[in-house]
Amino acid sequence: MSKQSNIGKEEIERAKQMRDQSTSITQYRKALSVILMSQLGLTADLVSELLGVSRRTVFRSLGDIRSQDVTDKKLWGGRRHCSMTVEEEREFLDPWENLATAGGILTVPPIHAALVERLGYAVPMSTTYRLLARHGWRKVQPDTKHPKSDPELQDEFKKNSPKKWLPPA
Repeated sequence: MSKQSNIGKEEIERAKQMRDQSTSITQYRKALSVILMSQLGLTADLVSELLGVSRRTVFRSLGDIRSQDVTDKKLWGGRRHCSMTVEEEREFLDPWENLATAGGILTVPPIHAALVERLGYAVPMSTTYRLLARHGWRKVQPDTKHPKSDPELQDEFKKNSPKKWLPPA
C-alpha cells in the first residue's frame, strides 16, 4: 500500500501556480505530481509511474511545494563531513605557506602529521592532499638538469658528434 499524504488547499494552489508558470519539464512534473495526488486521489506509486519519476521524487516534489515560501531552506550540496571550516584550514596552512614562500622544500608527511595533531584523530593521507588542493597548492617539480652539467659543452658535443652511430670495430 502506498503512502498517502494530506495535501492542503494552499499546496494545491501553489502547485497550480507553479504549473502555469513553469519554464522547465522538472518544474511542470513537480507541480503535476502534487495536483494528481490531491485532485485525482492517485497514489504516489501510480503518479510516479505516470510521470516517469521515482516514488521518492513525488514526495520530494510535495515537500518542495510545501516549503516554497521558506527562504532559509537548506539545499542539497556542500561540505557535510568537514573537520575544519575553510577559514580554519587557511589558518592552519599559513605557517606552511610562509615556509614555502621563503624557499623551503615542503613535503606532505609533516603537514599530514601536523593536521592529525591539530584534529586529534587519525585521518587518511588523501585528506591532506585534498586540503592542499582545495587551497590551490600544487606539486612543483625540481629542475630536470644535472647540477654539474655544462650547456656549452653539450652543444659542442651535439655539433661535432657523428650523425650515425657505428659500433666499435
